[in-house]
Amino acid sequence: MTDDTDFTVTTTDADTAAFFTLHHGLPRQAPGSDASTRRLLSLCGPLPERPRVLDLGCGPGRSTLLLAAEAGGAGRGGAEVTAVDLHAPFLDELRTAAAARGLADRVRTVEADMNALPAEDSGDGSFDLVWAEGSAYIVGFDTALARWRRLLAPGGTLVLTECEWTAPEPSAGARAFWDPHYALRSTAGNIAAAQAAGYQLLGVHHLPDSDWDEYYVPLAERARAHEPAASPSMARALAATREELAVRARHGHEYGYTGYVLRPVAAGGGGAWPARPETAADIAAVRAVNLAAFETPLEADLVDALRADGSWLPGLSYVAEAADGSVAAHALLTRCEVGGAPALALAPVAVDPAYQRSGAGSSVVRALLAAARERGESLVVVLGHPSYYPRFGFVEASRFGIRAPFEVPDEAMMALVLDGSVPVPAGTIAYPAPFGV
Repeated sequence: MTDDTDFTVTTTDADTAAFFTLHHGLPRQAPGSDASTRRLLSLCGPLPERPRVLDLGCGPGRSTLLLAAEAGGAGRGGAEVTAVDLHAPFLDELRTAAAARGLADRVRTVEADMNALPAEDSGDGSFDLVWAEGSAYIVGFDTALARWRRLLAPGGTLVLTECEWTAPEPSAGARAFWDPHYALRSTAGNIAAAQAAGYQLLGVHHLPDSDWDEYYVPLAERARAHEPAASPSMARALAATREELAVRARHGHEYGYTGYVLRPVAAGGGGAWPARPETAADIAAVRAVNLAAFETPLEADLVDALRADGSWLPGLSYVAEAADGSVAAHALLTRCEVGGAPALALAPVAVDPAYQRSGAGSSVVRALLAAARERGESLVVVLGHPSYYPRFGFVEASRFGIRAPFEVPDEAMMALVLDGSVPVPAGTIAYPAPFGV
């Protein structure tokens, strides 16, 4: 991919001029589509009637225009969008398009480097939505998470797309292209990074191949129109473009773009509680927390029985630490099956009474789910309070045709899909033997 913010534009830079000759007037500067923008917007949940949106690395503004028209909801007047880009001609294109669509009063353009936003334009803590489609890689995913958090108003949402590996073991050819330019991670790795940075995951959207076509088909046509190259700089720009297109044709099944919808964890939401896998030294403390958290020893005994069972998965029993290093909370995932397919059961989740309603439980659950994603698990089921577990992304298991092996209120039996690329199994949950069901 290419993006204008890779460059410091000067009129004497022939290579940069050639690059922009190829890219001016294209509808997009990275993979994407209006459908994907709308999908990501839908994952944000309710927004203010006229939200304040910051679109970073907006390019010619395809997403900007959609957000200005639709982010506030039907009949609510859309959003007020501040669109930031370093390349002035892209902003000219955006202003022209906004005026043509009657959106000029909703779009404000700022010519600036998103690495160094002017204080008068960045509006720390004032944006309901910070948006970055195809531009976060310019600063790096982790840097974007750290720097852009300050821009969000309380309850605000960060949406960004990131290129990442989709193959478990990328080929040497794919790595030869990507590794020198940008260190790609997996979806699980990026989710874990977002959660480690203090965000809760509201949603994930894997951009379809057609979103790449929306970027690459016009770019390929433009490149063909400039053959043969009129100058050495154009020859270099065309060669780079041809290489990028060829790598996608050969290795496109190994990498792709994914959109993330994130919200900073609020005070008491778990960000202040470090969480980690349990060690042998924690076993007694884990039992003590489960004994203290529940009225009977059943849950503590269950953990001990599961630890000795074949369903136990090393590395998926997590603890959250209090300030003094003691165990404040515990959460456990063990192997179960749904309709004969492997899944994970989340149970129990225990918080020392002294730390309940402090965020310790949320912290340990988020860290545990991130660990499960990182190791390639695809589905988690939980029987729990329907007002608590949806914050982690759980929904009624019945939506997927998943049911408990006993009578239970529909809203209390929940499921979380960790990997949307894997078909979700349907059927009855088979718990490990120590559950006794």
